[in-house]
Amino acid sequence: MPAAKAAEAAAEQGKFWEMHDKLFENNKDMTDANFEVWAKDIGLKVSQFKKDMASSDVEDRIKEQQAQGMTLGARGTPAFFVNGRFLSGAQPQAAFEKLIDEEMKKAEKLVAAGTARRDVYDKVIAKGATKPE
Repeated sequence: MPAAKAAEAAAEQGKFWEMHDKLFENNKDMTDANFEVWAKDIGLKVSQFKKDMASSDVEDRIKEQQAQGMTLGARGTPAFFVNGRFLSGAQPQAAFEKLIDEEMKKAEKLVAAGTARRDVYDKVIAKGATKPE
C-alpha cells in the first residue's frame, strides 16, 4: 500500500511514471523518508506529495483499483490484459507473442467481415467485465 500511495500521490502532480521508475529501481528501500527523497528528485512539490500520501482519496482509489483487479482475476503482480484476456505473472516473451497473435487474427477476421478498424477493440471487449460488480 505505501508504494501504491507514493505512485498515486505522484500522479496527482503528473509524475506517476517517474515515481513508478523510482519505486522499481529501489524496491528494497521503500520507506516514507525515501518516498519523500524520490518525490523531490523527480520534481514534485514535497509538501503536496505528503498531503496526497495521507489522503483518504488516494487510498480509496487504490482500494477501488485492487477490487477491480480482483474481480477481473488479477490477484497479484504482474498481471496483464490483452483485449480483455488475462495473462498472470511474469511470462516469457513467447507467451505474449502467442496471445497477441491470437488477438490479431481475431481482429483481422472482424475487419474482413466489415467491422471498421476503429471499432475492433470495442467489439472485442464488448462482453468483458470492466468494473467490479
